[in-house]
Amino acid sequence: MEHKMISIADQVFEELERDILSGVYERDEIITEIKLSEALGVSRTPIREALRRLEQEHIIEPTSKGARVIGISRDDIADICEIRLRLEGLAARWAAERADQAGIQSLKDTLDLQEFYTLKQDPESIKNADSRFHQTIYALCGSHSMQDTLEPLHRKLLKYRRVSVSAQSRAQKSLEEHRAIYEAIAAHDGPRAESLTICHVQNARDSILKRAMCRTRGTAS
Repeated sequence: MEHKMISIADQVFEELERDILSGVYERDEIITEIKLSEALGVSRTPIREALRRLEQEHIIEPTSKGARVIGISRDDIADICEIRLRLEGLAARWAAERADQAGIQSLKDTLDLQEFYTLKQDPESIKNADSRFHQTIYALCGSHSMQDTLEPLHRKLLKYRRVSVSAQSRAQKSLEEHRAIYEAIAAHDGPRAESLTICHVQNARDSILKRAMCRTRGTAS
Protein backbone atom coordinates (compact mmCIF):
# COMPACT_ATOMS: atom_id res chain seq x y z
CA MET A 1 0.00 0.00 0.00
CA GLU A 2 1.08 3.54 -0.69
CA HIS A 3 2.44 5.33 2.37
CA LYS A 4 0.89 8.73 3.07
CA MET A 5 0.85 11.14 5.97
CA ILE A 6 -2.58 9.87 6.97
CA SER A 7 -3.79 7.14 9.30
CA ILE A 8 -3.78 3.48 8.32
CA ALA A 9 -7.58 3.49 8.46
CA ASP A 10 -7.66 6.39 5.99
CA GLN A 11 -5.30 4.54 3.66
CA VAL A 12 -7.44 1.41 3.88
CA PHE A 13 -10.61 3.41 3.22
CA GLU A 14 -9.11 5.12 0.16
CA GLU A 15 -7.81 1.85 -1.27
CA LEU A 16 -11.06 -0.05 -0.72
CA GLU A 17 -13.16 2.81 -2.06
CA ARG A 18 -10.97 3.01 -5.16
CA ASP A 19 -11.12 -0.76 -5.70
CA ILE A 20 -14.90 -0.85 -5.32
CA LEU A 21 -15.54 2.16 -7.55
CA SER A 22 -13.14 0.92 -10.23
CA GLY A 23 -14.72 -2.53 -10.30
CA VAL A 24 -12.03 -4.62 -8.60
CA TYR A 25 -14.77 -5.74 -6.22
CA GLU A 26 -17.96 -6.44 -8.18
CA ARG A 27 -21.49 -5.56 -7.15
CA ASP A 28 -22.97 -8.16 -4.73
CA GLU A 29 -19.54 -9.55 -3.89
CA ILE A 30 -19.06 -10.29 -0.18
CA ILE A 31 -15.94 -8.88 1.48
CA THR A 32 -14.88 -9.73 5.03
CA GLU A 33 -12.56 -8.23 7.60
CA ILE A 34 -10.41 -11.37 7.62
CA LYS A 35 -9.92 -11.52 3.85
CA LEU A 36 -9.25 -7.80 3.58
CA SER A 37 -6.81 -7.92 6.50
CA GLU A 38 -4.86 -10.66 4.74
CA ALA A 39 -4.99 -8.96 1.35
CA LEU A 40 -3.89 -5.54 2.62
CA GLY A 41 -1.50 -6.72 5.31
CA VAL A 42 -3.04 -4.69 8.12
CA SER A 43 -4.90 -5.53 11.32
CA ARG A 44 -8.67 -5.86 11.42
CA THR A 45 -9.14 -2.63 13.40
CA PRO A 46 -8.46 -0.20 10.51
CA ILE A 47 -10.36 -2.54 8.19
CA ARG A 48 -13.38 -2.35 10.48
CA GLU A 49 -13.22 1.45 10.59
CA ALA A 50 -12.85 1.68 6.81
CA LEU A 51 -15.83 -0.62 6.27
CA ARG A 52 -17.90 1.52 8.62
CA ARG A 53 -17.10 4.60 6.54
CA LEU A 54 -17.87 2.77 3.29
CA GLU A 55 -21.22 1.78 4.76
CA GLN A 56 -21.91 5.43 5.59
CA GLU A 57 -21.08 6.26 1.95
CA HIS A 58 -23.69 3.63 0.90
CA ILE A 59 -21.04 1.80 -1.13
CA ILE A 60 -21.37 -1.41 0.93
CA GLU A 61 -24.01 -2.85 3.24
CA PRO A 62 -23.64 -5.29 6.14
CA THR A 63 -24.87 -8.88 5.88
CA SER A 64 -24.57 -11.93 8.13
CA LYS A 65 -21.65 -13.17 6.00
CA GLY A 66 -19.74 -9.91 5.69
CA ALA A 67 -20.13 -6.68 3.74
CA ARG A 68 -21.95 -6.79 0.40
CA VAL A 69 -20.58 -4.51 -2.30
CA ILE A 70 -23.22 -2.11 -3.62
CA GLY A 71 -21.05 0.23 -5.63
CA ILE A 72 -22.76 2.87 -7.73
CA SER A 73 -26.09 2.20 -9.46
CA ARG A 74 -27.39 3.91 -12.59
CA ASP A 75 -29.77 5.95 -10.42
CA ASP A 76 -26.80 7.00 -8.27
CA ILE A 77 -24.94 8.08 -11.40
CA ALA A 78 -27.90 10.17 -12.55
CA ASP A 79 -28.20 11.84 -9.13
CA ILE A 80 -24.47 12.54 -8.90
CA CYS A 81 -24.41 14.03 -12.40
CA GLU A 82 -27.38 16.26 -11.59
CA ILE A 83 -25.71 17.58 -8.45
CA ARG A 84 -22.45 18.17 -10.34
CA LEU A 85 -24.40 19.95 -13.06
CA ARG A 86 -25.77 22.45 -10.56
CA LEU A 87 -22.55 23.01 -8.61
CA GLU A 88 -19.59 22.74 -10.98
CA GLY A 89 -20.65 25.73 -13.05
CA LEU A 90 -20.59 27.87 -9.93
CA ALA A 91 -17.20 26.44 -8.95
CA ALA A 92 -15.81 27.40 -12.36
CA ARG A 93 -17.28 30.91 -12.07
CA TRP A 94 -15.65 31.38 -8.69
CA ALA A 95 -12.36 30.01 -10.02
CA ALA A 96 -12.44 32.55 -12.85
CA GLU A 97 -13.12 35.34 -10.38
CA ARG A 98 -10.62 34.26 -7.72
CA ALA A 99 -7.74 32.35 -9.30
CA ASP A 100 -4.29 33.93 -9.29
CA GLN A 101 -1.68 33.46 -12.02
CA ALA A 102 -0.07 30.51 -10.29
CA GLY A 103 -3.41 28.71 -10.08
CA ILE A 104 -4.18 29.42 -13.72
CA GLN A 105 -0.76 28.06 -14.71
CA SER A 106 -1.45 24.91 -12.70
CA LEU A 107 -4.69 24.43 -14.63
CA LYS A 108 -2.82 24.96 -17.92
CA ASP A 109 -0.19 22.38 -16.95
CA THR A 110 -2.92 19.83 -16.29
CA LEU A 111 -4.59 20.64 -19.61
CA ASP A 112 -1.27 20.12 -21.40
CA LEU A 113 -0.92 16.71 -19.77
CA GLN A 114 -4.43 15.75 -20.83
CA GLU A 115 -3.65 16.77 -24.41
CA PHE A 116 -0.44 14.70 -24.37
CA TYR A 117 -2.21 11.58 -23.14
CA THR A 118 -5.14 12.10 -25.51
CA LEU A 119 -2.73 12.10 -28.44
CA LYS A 120 -1.17 8.92 -27.06
CA GLN A 121 -4.65 7.39 -26.61
CA ASP A 122 -3.84 6.37 -23.03
CA PRO A 123 -7.26 6.03 -21.29
CA GLU A 124 -5.97 5.57 -17.74
CA SER A 125 -3.71 8.63 -17.93
CA ILE A 126 -6.45 10.63 -19.66
CA LYS A 127 -8.81 9.79 -16.79
CA ASN A 128 -6.22 10.87 -14.22
CA ALA A 129 -5.55 14.14 -16.05
CA ASP A 130 -9.29 14.73 -16.40
CA SER A 131 -9.74 14.25 -12.65
CA ARG A 132 -6.85 16.55 -11.89
CA PHE A 133 -8.32 19.27 -14.13
CA HIS A 134 -11.61 19.23 -12.23
CA GLN A 135 -9.89 18.98 -8.84
CA THR A 136 -7.76 22.01 -9.72
CA ILE A 137 -10.88 24.02 -10.48
CA TYR A 138 -12.39 22.92 -7.17
CA ALA A 139 -9.25 24.15 -5.40
CA LEU A 140 -9.16 27.43 -7.34
CA CYS A 141 -12.80 28.28 -6.56
CA GLY A 142 -11.70 29.28 -3.07
CA SER A 143 -14.42 27.41 -1.20
CA HIS A 144 -13.52 24.43 0.99
CA SER A 145 -17.21 23.57 1.26
CA MET A 146 -17.56 23.39 -2.51
CA GLN A 147 -14.37 21.37 -2.83
CA ASP A 148 -15.39 18.93 -0.09
CA THR A 149 -18.77 18.43 -1.79
CA LEU A 150 -17.60 17.96 -5.37
CA GLU A 151 -14.46 15.86 -4.98
CA PRO A 152 -16.18 12.77 -3.49
CA LEU A 153 -18.93 12.95 -6.12
CA HIS A 154 -16.39 13.14 -8.94
CA ARG A 155 -14.48 10.22 -7.44
CA LYS A 156 -17.58 8.02 -7.28
CA LEU A 157 -17.85 8.09 -11.07
CA LEU A 158 -14.36 6.58 -11.40
CA LYS A 159 -15.30 3.40 -13.26
CA TYR A 160 -17.74 5.08 -15.63
CA ARG A 161 -15.43 7.99 -16.44
CA ARG A 162 -12.70 5.47 -17.29
CA VAL A 163 -15.05 3.67 -19.69
CA SER A 164 -16.18 6.98 -21.17
CA VAL A 165 -12.68 8.29 -21.93
CA SER A 166 -11.74 4.97 -23.53
CA ALA A 167 -13.77 6.23 -26.49
CA GLN A 168 -11.33 8.43 -28.41
CA SER A 169 -14.07 10.67 -29.80
CA ARG A 170 -15.28 11.55 -26.28
CA ALA A 171 -11.72 11.95 -25.00
CA GLN A 172 -10.98 14.46 -27.76
CA LYS A 173 -14.24 16.32 -27.22
CA SER A 174 -13.61 16.49 -23.46
CA LEU A 175 -10.17 17.96 -24.11
CA GLU A 176 -11.67 20.65 -26.34
CA GLU A 177 -14.28 21.46 -23.67
CA HIS A 178 -11.60 21.67 -20.98
CA ARG A 179 -9.53 23.98 -23.16
CA ALA A 180 -12.46 26.36 -23.58
CA ILE A 181 -13.13 26.31 -19.82
CA TYR A 182 -9.46 27.02 -19.12
CA GLU A 183 -9.46 29.97 -21.52
CA ALA A 184 -12.52 31.46 -19.81
CA ILE A 185 -10.96 31.05 -16.36
CA ALA A 186 -7.63 32.50 -17.57
CA ALA A 187 -9.57 35.50 -18.91
CA HIS A 188 -11.37 35.82 -15.54
CA ASP A 189 -14.68 35.53 -17.41
CA GLY A 190 -16.89 34.02 -14.72
CA PRO A 191 -20.20 33.79 -16.63
CA ARG A 192 -18.53 32.13 -19.63
CA ALA A 193 -16.61 29.70 -17.42
CA GLU A 194 -19.87 28.75 -15.71
CA SER A 195 -21.79 28.28 -18.97
CA LEU A 196 -19.03 26.18 -20.58
CA THR A 197 -18.68 24.00 -17.50
CA ILE A 198 -22.41 23.29 -17.36
CA CYS A 199 -22.32 22.20 -21.01
CA HIS A 200 -19.25 20.05 -20.33
CA VAL A 201 -20.87 18.29 -17.37
CA GLN A 202 -24.04 17.73 -19.41
CA ASN A 203 -22.02 16.09 -22.19
CA ALA A 204 -20.06 13.99 -19.70
CA ARG A 205 -23.31 12.95 -18.01
CA ASP A 206 -24.85 11.85 -21.30
CA SER A 207 -21.75 9.83 -22.21
CA ILE A 208 -21.51 8.19 -18.78
CA LEU A 209 -25.22 7.31 -18.59
CA LYS A 210 -25.21 5.90 -22.11
CA ARG A 211 -22.28 3.63 -21.32
CA ALA A 212 -23.69 2.70 -17.92
CA MET A 213 -26.88 1.58 -19.68
CA CYS A 214 -24.83 -0.50 -22.12
CA ARG A 215 -23.05 -2.20 -19.22
CA THR A 216 -26.37 -2.89 -17.50
CA ARG A 217 -27.73 -4.52 -20.64
CA GLY A 218 -24.56 -6.57 -21.05
CA THR A 219 -23.60 -5.01 -24.37
CA ALA A 220 -20.12 -3.93 -25.34
CA SER A 221 -19.04 -0.57 -23.91
